[in-house]
Amino acid sequence: MTTKAQPTIPYDALLLVSFGGPEGMDDVLPFLENVLRGRNVPRERMLQVAHHYEMFGGVSPINEQNRNLIAALKKELEINGPSLPIYWGNRNWHPLLTDTVPQMAKDGVKRALAFVTSAYSSFSSCRQYLQNIAEARSAAGDSAPEIDKLRAFYNHPLFIEANAKQTRTALHDLGETSSEVHLVFTAHSIPTSMALNCAYAFQLNEAGRLVAEAVGINHWKLVYQSRSGPPTQPWLGPDVCDYLKELRERGVSDVVIAPIGFVSDHMEVIYDLDVEAKKLAQEIGLNLRRAATAGTHPLFVKMIRELIMERMNGTAARYLGNQGTSHDVCDPLCCLPKS
Repeated sequence: MTTKAQPTIPYDALLLVSFGGPEGMDDVLPFLENVLRGRNVPRERMLQVAHHYEMFGGVSPINEQNRNLIAALKKELEINGPSLPIYWGNRNWHPLLTDTVPQMAKDGVKRALAFVTSAYSSFSSCRQYLQNIAEARSAAGDSAPEIDKLRAFYNHPLFIEANAKQTRTALHDLGETSSEVHLVFTAHSIPTSMALNCAYAFQLNEAGRLVAEAVGINHWKLVYQSRSGPPTQPWLGPDVCDYLKELRERGVSDVVIAPIGFVSDHMEVIYDLDVEAKKLAQEIGLNLRRAATAGTHPLFVKMIRELIMERMNGTAARYLGNQGTSHDVCDPLCCLPKS
């Protein structure tokens, strides 16, 4: 389905905005301190997460994956347009937004589009990035470019099909018929107080429904992973490992995990799923495969171009399901956590 085309708006750059990650052992603790600043997370939990990075030499895959995504997107824009320079700025580690946006100003960029590497709406996955962009623009001073964030894309046809293709590959690797397989979608858990004032859980369920429908799986469920708050604070659940145990107790033997809440295979994916969930599956006798994320799949890259064209040239917005497209401009109270 499509929505009505919008008027043409001039833009002269694209800014890729992401979470960031350490690229060596010396980066790990400073990076995590950036991530957790102002949050009520016990230091023991931070050190526990630091150990996850240490298992991989202190290197998160997210920065390299963003480099690959930028390279693929550059090729896509060179072939099909529009002609835009691509900048990259992270929230928590180099290259930082507060360095990138002033550089954009020095380069003479006047108005840019921002693609945030999150498909969903919540404080952490949308509103906080808008705040980060505002802080970076303030650091750039009066010459800072205007920066407009592209919409959430959880139900864009190309995002759904990219994830469906990755899921089909995992189903093929599992070697079972789809009717016998349970499909488990995962996403980063957030506090329930944060979830109450945003569409995060709803959008994830809708994306899961659309992918399950595309691959012909009837048995599916959305679960969560990577919670980091104190045990006394309610977070979205169930936890992925708890749910895998439940499935095994119900006699299920074949499962595909699809981390639909993530657009790339970064640390939460490769540790929580490829290490912890995989180990559990081996212990309880579960035949488990993990689908890749959208990553640099050609359909995902084409989707980013479509989002650019929506805002830049007024191309009609496409979506699947009955929910329409998400808004381009957020309400002042959008996604604020409830006290």
